[in-house]
Amino acid sequence: MTERRPVAVTLRRAIQQGNAHPDERETATVPKAYWITTYRSITDDEKVAAYAKLAGPALTAAGGVFLARGLPSYAFESGQLERTTLIEFDSVDAALAAHETPAYQEALRALGDGADRDLRIIEAAS
Repeated sequence: MTERRPVAVTLRRAIQQGNAHPDERETATVPKAYWITTYRSITDDEKVAAYAKLAGPALTAAGGVFLARGLPSYAFESGQLERTTLIEFDSVDAALAAHETPAYQEALRALGDGADRDLRIIEAAS
């Protein structure tokens, strides 16, 4: 499967490499990105607590801003009342970089098999 890159990411890379048209450099804005995690099931509360203790500071240090975390107030359609975390980053690249930091990787090792999660990073609508 071919990786699909958002236009803003492609333009940002062109700017960084000096390949963008001068008009594009002046008007380019990079949309925010949102890291959304849902916990489908938790099998080990201690591992989840160890993960949270490490992941929060790691993601904040990498530029993440926690916007919401906890159980949903409501869930509609096929929604589940499962723990959810919403973190804002300056860009998709920043969110991906945060995921790959040694500090966050340590948090993932602490979590291990303590939970079944769904983690998504999406670009904000422009």
